[in-house]
Amino acid sequence: MVGSQVGQRSKDIFTRARRVFPDGTSRVTVERNPEPLYIERGIGSYLFDVDDNRFLDLNGNFTALIHGHAFVPVVEALTRQVQRGTCFANPTESEIELAELLCHRIPHVERVRFVNTGTEAVLFAIKAARAFTGRSKVAKLEGAYHGAYDWAEVSVAATPDNWGDAAAPSSTAFYRGMPASVLDEVVVLRFNDTENARQLLSFHGHSLAAVILDPMPSRGGLTAPKPEFIAAVQDTARKNGVLVIADEVLNLRQSFRGASALYGLVPDLITMGKIIGGGLPIGAIGGREEVMRVFDASAGRPLLPQGGTFSANPLSITAGLAAMKHLDHAAFAKLDELGHVVRDGVGRAISKRRASLCITGAASLFRIHPMAVAPKDNREAYLSSGPSKLMKQLGDFFVENGVMFPHAAAASLSTAMTRADAELVVDVFGGFLDSHRECWKA
Repeated sequence: MVGSQVGQRSKDIFTRARRVFPDGTSRVTVERNPEPLYIERGIGSYLFDVDDNRFLDLNGNFTALIHGHAFVPVVEALTRQVQRGTCFANPTESEIELAELLCHRIPHVERVRFVNTGTEAVLFAIKAARAFTGRSKVAKLEGAYHGAYDWAEVSVAATPDNWGDAAAPSSTAFYRGMPASVLDEVVVLRFNDTENARQLLSFHGHSLAAVILDPMPSRGGLTAPKPEFIAAVQDTARKNGVLVIADEVLNLRQSFRGASALYGLVPDLITMGKIIGGGLPIGAIGGREEVMRVFDASAGRPLLPQGGTFSANPLSITAGLAAMKHLDHAAFAKLDELGHVVRDGVGRAISKRRASLCITGAASLFRIHPMAVAPKDNREAYLSSGPSKLMKQLGDFFVENGVMFPHAAAASLSTAMTRADAELVVDVFGGFLDSHRECWKA
């Protein structure tokens, strides 16, 4: 059965969920219409909900499932590991294998520490920079998402009402009660604003431990960085003894060597997650041996103690190792081709109808925007109520036509997809433009 609106079983299950969860869900990112779709299984590039509706999955659990669902090598590796044990207090050889793969593949990763999530990876990368430099402040991009750590959450949800001066953005709270001291310790930069970034980093350089950059922020529009912006941030940071952290939790999937290598970024630390876990929870901090030495406990208490009951657990490590071994150059070539088919097809559909929309992205990622010109940063990508409503209509149309499409986030492709799947995305988008002309007409 092709996708439809929320079925009765999903509605019934949501009624149960509201009795035990604050809003009926376990994470704020769950989309509802007005109930969420409850998933029964995933196979390859498709999801099946509890009402047996089928959906091409462009979410991939927020870009984590680069091989799609129930990827056979991962399933087989996990089956073997479960029979041996799920977690131990002692290390396993498999964690060394995955670390060796990352050190060999990702430039500037000389040492690795594993954690459980991307949030933890960012958290410990920031702490590592503080431990290494002895400083406390952090610089970050306005609108860029780096997980649920207070200092990383500053200005994630900035709006025209509070984001302040374009040359020196305000540090804004993400949630009610966020300590004012946190806001005082974060310097906010605008993505691709070269000169102002240089000035802000120079002015605050003496107190900054790190500047954290997502090479292509999803929430900021999924737009490529300007080479001069990357160079300015990197050079100014180096001159002031500020570490550069590349957050590749999402964007590591852009190439065999990750995203920093594509855009000329030479980080001191890199945070990783999502695809390196093969569909299981994971995070990793990698970087220069000199900086990573803050974790070294061989001579006693380290400068930065880092543990975690499930850090480097054999299930996540085993799944991640199986997934990453199959992410070879051929796999990335296929993902690049699928991405080109979607972005080119959607772009041609927009041009043909002269619609006031655009598409951004790279490799296996893309975002559709309700504006005629691609946004250059978070402020230009910000959606007021009207455009946001249009994107909600687009998402609903995709679901009604059997495609799971994330709202206001990066859509992602997987190696399980075919060219026909990519063309389906283009066809459904064209169908939306034709049936909702009154919504997008400039």
